[in-house]
Amino acid sequence: GMLSAGVVFLPADVCDHESVNGLVASIVERFGRLDVAVNNAGGSPGTEAATASPRFSEKIVALNLTSAVHVSQAANAVMQAQDTGGSIVNIASLSGLRPSPGTAVYGAAKAGLINLTSSLAMEWAPRVRVNVVSAGMVRTEAFEDYYGGPDGAASVADTVPLGRVAEPADVGNAVAWLASDLAAFVSGANLVVHGGGERLAFFEHQQG
Repeated sequence: GMLSAGVVFLPADVCDHESVNGLVASIVERFGRLDVAVNNAGGSPGTEAATASPRFSEKIVALNLTSAVHVSQAANAVMQAQDTGGSIVNIASLSGLRPSPGTAVYGAAKAGLINLTSSLAMEWAPRVRVNVVSAGMVRTEAFEDYYGGPDGAASVADTVPLGRVAEPADVGNAVAWLASDLAAFVSGANLVVHGGGERLAFFEHQQG
């Protein structure tokens, strides 16, 4: 869709502390302030935990956890100096709340991100609010390929009580709410956006 006027893209490597500091400095130089930071970088290819290389595991943790530390630190430094403070929103996953076979290190990193959120919310209050969205399955560009095509994607969607997977905007709307003044008294929260969860086998059996 159309981008709003005034949208600016600035490239940065969120896994590199210096790059992140430069990014935030550029934002402050251009706009004079920073009100919201969303840690949305993340992901992982599937791999067996037994054979994952040390380099692979380190990169997954760097992308899904350490990057959020870098960005949050840089954002907080600016926000603490503002009368209006600021809001940080992290993007985690159901994988951080339940077993994540096939993406074990990713799940562990997201679990770490959820815990990090609660710690930062305490340390940086009252001026900066920090929350996390734990997303279920989202229909991204890679969604159908990941689940083996349209049929696989449809069968996966059928496991969600609301009958579909999330659209990107479903997660975006949750983030927008947490970032806004409507959530002024919400900090340290984990907002789970998963369409009711994942149907349990015993419940399916009972339903017949």
